[in-house]
Amino acid sequence: MENSGDNLSQFDISKEEKDKLVGEVIRYILFKTHQSSGCPIKREELTQLVTKNYRNRLLPVFIINEAKDKLSTIFGYELRELQRSRPSSASQARFSQQSGVDAKSYVIISQLPAEVYKKYVEDVNTSHLTGFTFVVISIVHLAGGKIAEESLWHQLKRMGLHEADENHPVLGNVKQVLETLVQQRFLQKDKVNGPEGTTLFYELAERALDGPIVCSSA
Repeated sequence: MENSGDNLSQFDISKEEKDKLVGEVIRYILFKTHQSSGCPIKREELTQLVTKNYRNRLLPVFIINEAKDKLSTIFGYELRELQRSRPSSASQARFSQQSGVDAKSYVIISQLPAEVYKKYVEDVNTSHLTGFTFVVISIVHLAGGKIAEESLWHQLKRMGLHEADENHPVLGNVKQVLETLVQQRFLQKDKVNGPEGTTLFYELAERALDGPIVCSSA
């Protein structure tokens, strides 16, 4: 407790102010995760929540860490920072089509055992998205972690999933669902210039390389 008091005096805020800021950050994380279907949350967004009324530049890190602890102990979520992976074609990085997520961003991952999560938390209405995500990641993984867009759609067409299909009976707009995997950082897109022109590749991104596939809506 003494150490906590020392931290608060360092930031010149009271315990009540600290608790309020932590609560605001947690609410933002939970609601934004639900609203954006699990897309990563920029650290900058959380920082702005803290600094709109406080100017100490070290305060956001302290508040985010406090929120991380409470998310784990109270809500059963891990607040995981995504380590931005670079396109494999480093010379083409500047042409890379990215999701717009900055270098530091977060997702929340359930810490519940898989069987408990499936029984009490998992939304059956999104299970088809989890299945699609697993299939796409498996295809890219079996291709060595990177696959040309044309080759990916060739594999998906064998399962009845077509790029131009905007009214799939389960997935709806198939191309948009694939793009969502980029926004959620399961995949990243990379444009590569070659002798035959520009080719678009899909590569495994942070969330496909780190931990189980969870298409959470919080």
